[in-house]
Amino acid sequence: MATDTTLPLFYGLKNNYPQLFQWLLQVFFVGLMLGTTRIVITPLAEQEFGLAKDSLLLLSTFVIAFGVVKGCMNFVAGFWAEKIGRKPVHVAGWLIALPIPVLFYFAQSWAWVVFATVLLGINQGLTWSMSQTAKLDFTKANERGLTIGLNEFAGYTGVALGGIASAYISQWLGLKIGLLILGGLIIIFALLFTCINIVETKPWVTQQSQPNTPTTPTDSFSTWHVFKQMSWKNSRLLAITQAGCIEKFVDALVWIVYPVYLYQKTQDLTLTGWIISIYGLVWGVSQLITGHWSDRFGRQRINVLGMSITTLGVMLMPWFETSLGWSITAAITGFGMALLYPNLSAAIVDLSKPQWRATAMGIYRFWRDMGYAIGALVLGLSAAWFQDLTAAFWVVGLSMAASTIWLAIRG
Repeated sequence: MATDTTLPLFYGLKNNYPQLFQWLLQVFFVGLMLGTTRIVITPLAEQEFGLAKDSLLLLSTFVIAFGVVKGCMNFVAGFWAEKIGRKPVHVAGWLIALPIPVLFYFAQSWAWVVFATVLLGINQGLTWSMSQTAKLDFTKANERGLTIGLNEFAGYTGVALGGIASAYISQWLGLKIGLLILGGLIIIFALLFTCINIVETKPWVTQQSQPNTPTTPTDSFSTWHVFKQMSWKNSRLLAITQAGCIEKFVDALVWIVYPVYLYQKTQDLTLTGWIISIYGLVWGVSQLITGHWSDRFGRQRINVLGMSITTLGVMLMPWFETSLGWSITAAITGFGMALLYPNLSAAIVDLSKPQWRATAMGIYRFWRDMGYAIGALVLGLSAAWFQDLTAAFWVVGLSMAASTIWLAIRG
């Protein structure tokens, strides 16, 4: 399908619902792909390579690699989206994902898993970035929070369901075969639907940048200029960006520590999968409303509230000793993430011009997903230093509390 750029293009979700649906389906596939690794990689590390028992820091290397690569690819994706368009970048992301299930299946050492995770980071950086950017291209200004909320709802519902599915299929067929079958099917279907149904959305940006739109000196910011503004020069953008980075400490905690901690407590992989997936499901489903709330009530108060609730959920988890208690704290953490996650992004979009919006989002997502790597390193070091998994919860909770105060003062 192609877009006839000679005809006027209309903005708004209702006017573009066929493409809205297709891009939401894509980010759902992206989330599913990530979710397949969330529950089973840690048990794979322990059963196949004996890592979890020996060194949480060494186990953290796959999340560190994922975070660094995904952060860098977010930056690259934003740049190339401006140059060649959203759809080609998205297709490239799925093509790069093709070897991932095969690498997991034939893995002979932990290095194979880390390399597969590097490819996963590239895939996630390119595809998730484009699914968000493309929808924002045809979204009205008063729908941005809702649009990002829908995007993250689809993505993180996919993450949660992918985690549950991988837990069951791995229990049934084995960890490696489960990753091979589930991952392969996701990639093939996503690539087919992208090639057949997705429309390039860059023409909406081109139309929005026509001469009837007033031009200001900030419209022509270079990539480096935007990077400086978001990384240290503009205190408001910096406050939002650092919050995005630190909140990924929570996701790193869920990815690395939750499976080890909960499996030690329950000795049940599917129960562990369900508790972790409650976090993802609440996060995903709640974003159907939390993005819209920020359109109505403003980004700042929703973001600060979300950071506070997430901090509470993280710090409560070690106090419980039952599946019900862990599930409740997982749900609290997920709801806090639902409040802050789409709305930090929406705040960045509010402060960006259409001409450099994709670049700004790429830079924000670069720093946000670098939080995976920084958080994973911090978690590994804290566990090694204190020789206690619960220390990871306190380190993340205190980091989130400090970040919340910064955002409240400067955001």
